[in-house]
Amino acid sequence: MVGAMKVLVTGAAGPVGSAIESVLPILHGDEVVVAAVDLLDPVAVAGHVERHAPDGIVHGTLAPDWDRMARDRQYGWRTQVESTRTLADLATRTGIPFVLISSDWVFDGTQGPATEQTPPNPISLPGFLQAAAEIVTLDRAGAVARVSAVNTARTGPDAPPPGPYGGLEFVAPLLDALEAGRPFTVWEAEDLNMIATPSLAPMCAEVIRALLVDRASGIAHCCGAEAVSRRELALAAVEAFGLDGSLLRFGRPPQPAPLALPYDSSLDAGETAKRLDVDLPDLAELLGALRHERATGAFTPFVE
Repeated sequence: MVGAMKVLVTGAAGPVGSAIESVLPILHGDEVVVAAVDLLDPVAVAGHVERHAPDGIVHGTLAPDWDRMARDRQYGWRTQVESTRTLADLATRTGIPFVLISSDWVFDGTQGPATEQTPPNPISLPGFLQAAAEIVTLDRAGAVARVSAVNTARTGPDAPPPGPYGGLEFVAPLLDALEAGRPFTVWEAEDLNMIATPSLAPMCAEVIRALLVDRASGIAHCCGAEAVSRRELALAAVEAFGLDGSLLRFGRPPQPAPLALPYDSSLDAGETAKRLDVDLPDLAELLGALRHERATGAFTPFVE
């Protein structure tokens, strides 16, 4: 059995980074250090890592201000690609395992369930920058953890922000609305990300830890076993939580999506499951784990 680790994580405000910060200490006794340093300053980053001496580094700053990135491409490149280069280069020099958090948006939405070996073909700025950061990571023998439709039990002002432009990360606000007797509208449109393979933030955190433990390189897919549409996910959540489905609405968003999105970003995580000995949960199991966490605050382990 692997003992406790010290993990340095960037982007702890996002759903996966936040889960790493909370889940790993509880389930594994790990110490998680949230990076507080300018990631574009190699000297400062090296000093920060030397002071904390982590057993692994997770780079999770992949949910920033996409609107600003669209206005300032230099800002986008520096915060996504150059920050990855700084950390990955340092990890290579020091022999520390490195994992980059990427997403299913590196695909164009026409490839069907993408495997770990499917070549990326991004159609959006977020997808392009993530794909570029993946190349930097893989060239330095790091690991890429692609996440998909990451749902979380946390809600309210302290909850991590949802994915940009409405992916399939809407289960928590849906539950909040229906439990309070308010209607909730699930957006449906041809220009949205309509199909994905849902995951839970705690599950992603555990898979990423397994990559660090194995000192893995290459691509891993962090998601469940079942690709679903936005409508299917909403209806399954209503059933799993025993809520009033009459409060559910479906319709087009008030404005078109502000950037190109993959219609079907579904992932196949079969290779990752075999590699890390993970039992991929189906949608019912994911929603059951989410219900357990919301009711008790306890996390369901997904990785042995």
